[in-house]
Order: sequence, then C-alpha cells, then structure tokens
Amino acid sequence: MITIHRAEDRHHADKGWLKSHPSFSFGEYYDTDNTHFGALRVFNDDIVAGGHGFGAHPHREMEIVTIVLRGEIKHEDSTGHTAVTGFGGIQRMSAGTGIIHSEINPHPDQPVELLQVWITPERAGLEPSYETSRYPVAELRNQLLPIVSNHSKEGEVAHIHQDATFYLSELDAGAELGFQQKEGRRIYLFIIEGSVKLADGTVLARRDAARITELSELKLHAEQEAQLLLIDLP
Repeated sequence: MITIHRAEDRHHADKGWLKSHPSFSFGEYYDTDNTHFGALRVFNDDIVAGGHGFGAHPHREMEIVTIVLRGEIKHEDSTGHTAVTGFGGIQRMSAGTGIIHSEINPHPDQPVELLQVWITPERAGLEPSYETSRYPVAELRNQLLPIVSNHSKEGEVAHIHQDATFYLSELDAGAELGFQQKEGRRIYLFIIEGSVKLADGTVLARRDAARITELSELKLHAEQEAQLLLIDLP
C-alpha cells in the first residue's frame, strides 16, 4: 500500500529564525493519527537562519540523524563532541540514557537547510554516542547510495542502532531506479527536489512523501532532475 503525503499538506511552523515543516507530530503540532511510521518518529524539513539554532536541550532513547542539504550546522553535546557539518556530511546521535546537545547555524549571514530524522532505537538503555561521517557526493548520481545503516562498516556510513538504512540519490531527468527489500518491511520516500513517478503512475513532486507498506519492490522514474531520500524500515 502506498500512502501519499503532499508537501502542501504538511504542518508549517514559522518562528522567524526557524521555518519548519514536520512530517509527523512534533513540538506544538500534534495529530493523534500522525505520530510515527514504524520506527520512524520524526522527519523535520528545517531552514535555520544565520546565527540561530537550537540551544542546549536534552534527549533520551532516540536515534537522531541530521542531513545537511545547504549551509552548515554546528553541533555540541554533553559528551564533549563538537563538529560542523555541511552538504555531504551526516550527523548521527544516539541519545540513549540521556544527552544534552545544541545545534547552531555558525554563519551569521547564511541560512542552513537540513533534514532531521528521529528513529526509535532497537533497544533502550544505550550509551549516548555521536559521530559524523561523509559520503561520496559523486556516487549519488543515478543510484541509491547508503548514507546511514546498522549494517555499515566503520568509516563507510553513519551507524544507526536500528534495522534501518537511509539511501540518498540524485537522478538525471529520465533516469530509472529500482529498490527491493524483504517482505514485511516499510519504505519512506521523500522527494527533496524535482519530481519522480512511481510504477502506478503517481507523480511525487518537491517535498512530497510516500509511506509504503506491503510492497517489497519499488520502481522510480525521474520526470525531471531529482534528489530523493529513501529509508528502508522494519
């Protein structure tokens, strides 16, 4: 089954310094029918103004992945980690038993555009941890490149404590992709830029999403040049 969620139907929060489009209940936005998709708990599409960000705040029992699309974000946390990440980089934080962190746009005159994704961990009580990784941007072209996975080898992609894999891709107009997974799993597909047509003829445009179940094979056709994120979920 494929359920389409159009970009214009997402909740929109505008705090001046932050423009956010959460795809699931988050913060002041709560919808009892839209709290998660399997292990996927949060999918926020954010633009943070220069010099602003999220001050020190706590998290527990959550895997938090930040994918920077444009600009840079600076991370600091209570375990002593500090890092600045831009396009081509991934931040993964396991909040585990408890961590305090901040995320600030370090550039006063340049916004940062990012996706922040929260996944419930495979088990509670993990030791808090943080890592940054980089993926080869050139290898995004016309293929699904894994950027986060619990099957990753050290140094290749960010490691997440859940049976999930994030794939990023940049497609030429007219390019086609196929994806297969084991039966009984879920797919979350998010179109970052451009437009993509599914096998049933449905066209997903910029910032549209599809929540897919009971379908182990997916075929995608780029109607125009496109960038997308696909998450394989338990």
